[in-house]
Amino acid sequence: MLNTPQLPSYLSKENIGPWHIYLQQVEQVAPLLDKSLLPWVDTLRRPKRSLIVDVPIRLDNGQITHFEGYRVHHNTSRGPGKGGVRYHQDVTLSEVMALAGWMTIKNAVVNVPFGGAKGGIRVDPRQLSLAELEGLTRRYTSEISSMIGPDKDIPAPDMNTNAQVMAWMMDTYSMGEGRTVTGVVTGKPVSLGGSLGRQDATGRGVFVTAREAARKLGVSIDGARVIVQGFGNVGEASARMFAQAGARVVAVQDVSGTVYNGAGLDVLALKRYLADNKTLLGAPDCETITNDDFWSLPCEFLVPAALESQINRFNAEHIAARIIVEGANGPTTPEADAILAERGIVVVPDVLANAGGVTVSYFEWVQDFSSFFWTEDEINARLERIMAEAFNAIWQMAEERKMPLRSAAFVIGCSRVLEARATRGLYP
Repeated sequence: MLNTPQLPSYLSKENIGPWHIYLQQVEQVAPLLDKSLLPWVDTLRRPKRSLIVDVPIRLDNGQITHFEGYRVHHNTSRGPGKGGVRYHQDVTLSEVMALAGWMTIKNAVVNVPFGGAKGGIRVDPRQLSLAELEGLTRRYTSEISSMIGPDKDIPAPDMNTNAQVMAWMMDTYSMGEGRTVTGVVTGKPVSLGGSLGRQDATGRGVFVTAREAARKLGVSIDGARVIVQGFGNVGEASARMFAQAGARVVAVQDVSGTVYNGAGLDVLALKRYLADNKTLLGAPDCETITNDDFWSLPCEFLVPAALESQINRFNAEHIAARIIVEGANGPTTPEADAILAERGIVVVPDVLANAGGVTVSYFEWVQDFSSFFWTEDEINARLERIMAEAFNAIWQMAEERKMPLRSAAFVIGCSRVLEARATRGLYP
C-alpha cells in the first residue's frame, strides 16, 4: 500500500508548501510506474540527508548577525548531488527539500549522471554589502563543506546567486582542501573553469522546449505573443531568445510590477532600464498594468520564471495562453494543473523546461575534470540536442499513454531513479 503524506497542521489545502506539492506529484505518478519499481517509491518521498546550519557573519558596522542555511541531498542513486544555492528572505527547509526533489527528477529526465540536491540561505541579499555577501557565502560554504565535493555534491547558482558567489564558494572549499578544486561548483566565471554558454543555458532550454512544443502543436514562433513572469537570468534570457526568433514579448512581470506593450517590448532596452533603475515600472514605450491582469493576457506562450505556486486555483481559470513553459521550479500547483488540463492548455513542466542550466552545468563539470574546454557553439548545439531529445521522448510517452507532459516526464524521471536504486540494492 502506498503511503499518503499527511499535511502538517500549519499548512492549509490552498497553501500546502513546496515539499507537499512535490509529494503530491509523486503520488499522482506512482500508479503509472512499472509494478517492479513500486517497492522503491518511498525512496522519492524521503530526502537522503538534510543539513540546517547557522551562518554567523560580521557586518560592516561590526555587529554579529546570524542567518539560517540549508543543504539537502534528496537522492544520489544515479550520481553525485547537483543543485543550486538560492539567497532569499523566504527560503525554508520545505522549499529546499522540494527543489532538491525536483532536481532528482530533472537530472534523470535529461539523463545526466547526477542526483538531486539544493541549498539556500534565508536572507535578503539586497540588504548586504558586497563584503558582507562574501562573508556570508564563505561561512555558509565552510558549514556545508562536509556535504559538497566534485564527486559528492556540486552546487550551482540559483535565485540571487551568480558566478561571483560560485567563485567564493570554490575558493573557500579549495582552501580547506589545500588545492584548487574547480569542479566543486558550476556556474563559475570562465576564468576559473566556468563554461561558455552557462549564463543563458536555463533560458535557452526554456526556449528550445517551447519551440519543440510549438512544432508539435502547429504554433508559429514568428509573431507569437509571449508573457514572462520573472525577469532575472531565466526570464530575461528566454524573453530575449523569443524576441530574436520573431515573437512579441508583450508583458513582463517582476517584484516591482507588470509592464505591457501589445506591439512587443524591447527586451534589451527593458533589461538596461531595470539595471539602471531597479524597477520595470516607468520603462519607455510600455504601460503599467496590474499583476492580476497579467495572468489573463491573451498569448501563445506564458513563461513563469519566478517562484513556486504562482499558477494556482485562483488564476488558472483566467489564463489565456496556448502553451505554458515553466522556467521556474514548481510554479504550478497540482490543483492548477488539473484546471489547465481541462481547459486544453499544454504545460511543458519545469523538470524538463528549465533543465538547460543543469545540462550545461554537467558540461562544465566534465570540462573541469578533463581540463579541455568546448566552444560556445559546441555547447549550445549539444544542449539543444539533449533538450530536444528529452522533449520528444516525453511527448511520445504522453501521446501513447494519454497523459499530460508533466506525468510523462515524472514517469521517465522516476523510473530511471528507481531502476538505479533497485539495481544498486541496499547496503548493508
